[in-house]
Amino acid sequence: MGKMKMNGSSKSDYEALRSARVLENKARLESLGILNSVSKLREISTPTKKERPYVKRVYGLTPLRRSQRIKGVTDATAAANLPQRRSSRLKSSFSYNVTPKQDLGEEEKRPANAPFIELDPEDVEQFLSEESSARRCDSKGRGSVYNSVLGICCHFCRQKKLCGEEDCKRCGNCDVNEPCLGKTDCSVCHSSQGVFCRACLKVRYGEELEEVRENKGWMCPHCTEGKGINPYWICNSSICLRKRKIPPTGIAIHRAREMGYESVAHLLMEQLKGGN
Repeated sequence: MGKMKMNGSSKSDYEALRSARVLENKARLESLGILNSVSKLREISTPTKKERPYVKRVYGLTPLRRSQRIKGVTDATAAANLPQRRSSRLKSSFSYNVTPKQDLGEEEKRPANAPFIELDPEDVEQFLSEESSARRCDSKGRGSVYNSVLGICCHFCRQKKLCGEEDCKRCGNCDVNEPCLGKTDCSVCHSSQGVFCRACLKVRYGEELEEVRENKGWMCPHCTEGKGINPYWICNSSICLRKRKIPPTGIAIHRAREMGYESVAHLLMEQLKGGN
């Protein structure tokens, strides 16, 4: 059955009848005393909210932190007052000193793969244990033994390991006067940007370490680009690519070889040429 439509008069009659029944029910409840009982129960069941006593919070009397700029302290002064952070590996009984390049004269400028370290011969055994020496040549690509003192950091993989070259006197005998045979050195800048391990040199640039060692005029990608020899032969480390607003390539050697390129640098070179 469909709903019946109510006209104005019938609706008014319904509202009047409803109001009358509400008043009748209310009067019946009052006569029975139910409304008073309900109100009393509500008063009993509702807990009174206790006011918490005000307790003034006292903070520790620690000195306020102030900006170094507001206090007028220069960066050099602030750095001198800060405690020097040291790795737990370096907190040992022996000591060493790495001479910065700016302290050396032009005639004494050393290759990046042979930084000078003041090393006490008596502490050599603490720098390189027999176990580490036995594992050093397990991986010839990047090396197997991490060494924070004698290891030289590769510009791409950032691993500070001893090289895996068997005839390297620096990594094998701790001879700091000899260059590391497992790391490259740019003939122009002699900087850390030209230091690559065997694996990164091959994968990222398609070059062999033996050929680089024989080539006394070998230049790193930064110097190759800077001198205008090949403007598209750029350093493809993640740090240098981000400076160019180029996203890092990640492990791109498999894609590069599938596309027929010798290395990641060759792939990037073609992409840069195509972009221009």
